[in-house]
Amino acid sequence: MSGKDKIAIFPSRGAQTLMKHRLAGAQKGHGLLKKKADALQMRFRSILKKIIDTKVLMGDVMKEAAFSLAEAKFATGDFNQVVLQNVTKAQIKVRSKKDNVAGVNLPVFESYQDGSDTYELAGLARGGQQLGKLKKNYQKAVTLLVELASLQTSFITLDKVIKVTNRRVNAIEHVIIPRIERTLAYIISELDELEREEFYRLKKIQDKKRISRAKAELEKAKRKAEGKIEDEAANILDDAHDEDVLF
Repeated sequence: MSGKDKIAIFPSRGAQTLMKHRLAGAQKGHGLLKKKADALQMRFRSILKKIIDTKVLMGDVMKEAAFSLAEAKFATGDFNQVVLQNVTKAQIKVRSKKDNVAGVNLPVFESYQDGSDTYELAGLARGGQQLGKLKKNYQKAVTLLVELASLQTSFITLDKVIKVTNRRVNAIEHVIIPRIERTLAYIISELDELEREEFYRLKKIQDKKRISRAKAELEKAKRKAEGKIEDEAANILDDAHDEDVLF
């Protein structure tokens, strides 16, 4: 296992606990980001469908508006200069607000009419019906255009956020989590190896004590047989013969 495959950390019980917490946090974060990406994808597909429908409707509305403009010009003549000279402010205005989707603020534009119609008396001389139809059609076209602009802006914003979120999800899933898991496996293997070494060391110490005790008892029995020492009363405080305990 190379150094790039795991986090550089000293194997210990504390490091093992830390890696477990980091793994749980990474898995939780991955789950939350995955849910966020799914929610954004659903909204993205919904907006895409609305854009397609609005564009189709926009084509029909603009076609009808262009035809009504031709009718109005035929009935009343060329009135472009008159309109341009008398326009002082826009009657249809646009305001923006925010729509929150899974923590992402999407700009939403909506149109509204400011004040009354300053051209409501236009066409009294001739072509009033055609002018009224023309205004109605172009108002509908402007409203659709604002809605389409709002959908397109939200579409672009969501596309960028979804790409960033997917990169984060993939990074956590394929880089961060596997790296933490490999580090945790390394720590566990090192701790197991240390436990085996400690057990082997205690076992060797126990064997050496047993051999030393056996030699001492053999030497004592030999000296006793030769009459060099007398029997001694057992000392209950003497713990020389206690067995080592292995956990």
